[in-house]
Amino acid sequence: MSLHNPSFAIFVLAGILLVTSLTACKRVPDADANRAETARAYPPASRPVSDLAGNQWSTETARDKRGEAEEIMKAAGLEPGMTVADIGAGEGYYTVRLAEKVGSTGRVLAQDIDEAAISRLAERVNRDSLDNVSIKLGAPDDPRLPENSFDRIFLVHMYHEVREPYAFLSRLRPALLNKSKERGAGEVVVVDVNRDFKQHGIPPKQLFCEFEAVGYELVGFMERPELGGYFARFRAKGPAKLPGEITPCPYQRDSGT
Repeated sequence: MSLHNPSFAIFVLAGILLVTSLTACKRVPDADANRAETARAYPPASRPVSDLAGNQWSTETARDKRGEAEEIMKAAGLEPGMTVADIGAGEGYYTVRLAEKVGSTGRVLAQDIDEAAISRLAERVNRDSLDNVSIKLGAPDDPRLPENSFDRIFLVHMYHEVREPYAFLSRLRPALLNKSKERGAGEVVVVDVNRDFKQHGIPPKQLFCEFEAVGYELVGFMERPELGGYFARFRAKGPAKLPGEITPCPYQRDSGT
């Protein structure tokens, strides 16, 4: 076949175009590749996520000297007979104090995603004979709590480490008591620090926005630097939002309130 044959030239050109097309069709990176499949229906975090910092935020003696747990439980309106959850319970600093506060007629569910921490906490609960405490292993995007069960859910110095905030908060919401004639609706209590995520904190504006995006309302806030940060209370508001109805919050880079 002659190189000058028009048919041959068209054949060669088509081959070149095909190779060029295949080369140009590079695989588009999957934005969800590093996310748990169970969280992919929800928007990803639009801000940094703090690295896991371990389960001992400070010594228990130092925290007790500041009166941290007592002040936080008082501000949360904790009463004997309540059912509460301690999410990210770690070594159990809040767990044991919550158990004492709610008393024998109350219940505490201590949860963490760290199996080793859960094992150590179970040993502590058994050693201290805390009969009103249960232990549960959670997931990074799902606290795995029973629905309509809790007067208060505590997230103490851990929310800034939640890698899937919108999935996590959405799945946390049904666990709150819808209403209690004696005590009102259930609340989520957050204790955290007003600083950047790299420094293991979260600016309050970011916290407020993410809770609101999923269907909560802020019902209380106070700055308590002497207790190690700030304190916020949230309640469910209106119907639960479907994953596609959630608008992710912009990254609040400042630490102002």
